[in-house]
Amino acid sequence: MTRGRWIALGVTAAVIVLAVWIARAITWTSIDIQTGLKGKARTDPFYAAQRFAEQLDATTTWEHALGDAAPDAVVFASGFHWSLIPSRRKELERWVEGGGRLVVDNQLLGTEEFGRWSGITREFPKVTEDDDTDDTAEVNVFSRAERCHDITGDGRSPYSLCEFLTKSWLASKSTPIWTLQNASGLQAVRVHVGRGTVTMLNASPFGGRSFIEGDHARLFVALTQLRRQDEIHFLSEDETPSLIALIWRNGAPVVVLFAAWLALTLWRGGVRFGPLEPRAELVRRSLAEQIRGTAHFALRIGDGDVLHTATLRALARAAQRRIPGYLSLDTDARAAAIARFTSIDAAALTAAISAIDLRRVHDLRNAIALLETARRQLLLRSTGPSHGTD
Repeated sequence: MTRGRWIALGVTAAVIVLAVWIARAITWTSIDIQTGLKGKARTDPFYAAQRFAEQLDATTTWEHALGDAAPDAVVFASGFHWSLIPSRRKELERWVEGGGRLVVDNQLLGTEEFGRWSGITREFPKVTEDDDTDDTAEVNVFSRAERCHDITGDGRSPYSLCEFLTKSWLASKSTPIWTLQNASGLQAVRVHVGRGTVTMLNASPFGGRSFIEGDHARLFVALTQLRRQDEIHFLSEDETPSLIALIWRNGAPVVVLFAAWLALTLWRGGVRFGPLEPRAELVRRSLAEQIRGTAHFALRIGDGDVLHTATLRALARAAQRRIPGYLSLDTDARAAAIARFTSIDAAALTAAISAIDLRRVHDLRNAIALLETARRQLLLRSTGPSHGTD
């Protein structure tokens, strides 16, 4: 065989050996992959706890405020700001003091105000500068604890509690009526407040998938003192609607009216695409039209004397071309001289030049027209021979 065939045979053998090794080295195993939550379970953090309670013949709701809760109902608050709205806080306090059962976890915000009212506070170890770095890291209250721990104290079997900080505990100013604890201290406390009770858990094991871990379902029953036909209200602000959604939900009519007013205001004050009606075509006026228009305006406002003087000045300039010494002549002589060069009566010219009885607009108009006619005739004859006066 040729050298090329030997090379092709070697490559083929190597590929076959590699394929056999891969087939023997790889094993195929089925693995269960946890998918994301869907539907209402994706948006409701207490979906599992609600379905569990409903299976025990209780009714549940998920709300952002107390609402219409029965006097002996259960309210479970998590991710809820206790002191954000004073009126809401006082309403909850009055409801508990009237016989309600309140349960909170360590996700409650505004715990200082809550501690002054209920007497239950969260305590943490003090970290000093003398502690080594390793010890400090181990007791850091914000570090993640081991997965699950047992808590006991109510005479029953221990509760396996997961997802909580082991280096913190609860304290109560009044005598507790029910507690659960571990080596760090109290982890669950219930006290009387008025005719009702307040229970606090130093963990947050009832949200999302955490509810199905450890003994969380059994612990939920113990914390809420759950009974058949109970009414449970879950309060949380973790999934509150956006500000825009809240505005629309509570004030849609006002939003619509404001939007309409704003649109009309912008439309009224905006720049138009064009005039409301076509503009008239601009036509250039002739000089004669401009002069006539100015004269008519002067007549309307009572300045006829100005027009008469201007007409006489124009007539004098035209007469000087044909009549020597025109400016030195008197009125009658001027009229007679002009009459010889035009077809206009001398007496009429004398009256027009002297402005006799020109108080009426009609008479003034006739006099100016006569003088203008004489001026034009003089200009027409200006190319001929000139004549003197007698």
